[in-house]
Amino acid sequence: MNVTLELTDAQVCELVASAFAERARLTLLSGLSGLSVLREQVTPFLRDSGCSTEALRAVLVYAAFPVDGSERAVTDIAAELGFSTSTSHRYISSWVAVGLLRQDPQSRRYRRATPVPATRGCGDAH
Repeated sequence: MNVTLELTDAQVCELVASAFAERARLTLLSGLSGLSVLREQVTPFLRDSGCSTEALRAVLVYAAFPVDGSERAVTDIAAELGFSTSTSHRYISSWVAVGLLRQDPQSRRYRRATPVPATRGCGDAH
């Protein structure tokens, strides 16, 4: 049985911010050198009912972007993680909104970015 939760853009942004602040793991995001390391850390928590699966999946999406700043397409991220393209795009849009990912306007691919204060909501991130 699948259950779908619909959150407002503000709720998604708040969830992402509070999930990381609560676990004090933002330092992981800036220093991750590979997805496999994070998968090892996150996978046990995906089965923990006290943890947010959505927040953990969002972290996996972010970690799929190389630290060196090279660009990746949404479809590549989706295929690597086994997520749908629309799900991957939703997570990526949230990371763009909070300033941790950037999209190249010409290639439409995404890369990690230096964090800057968010100036718009998650639904406005493209």
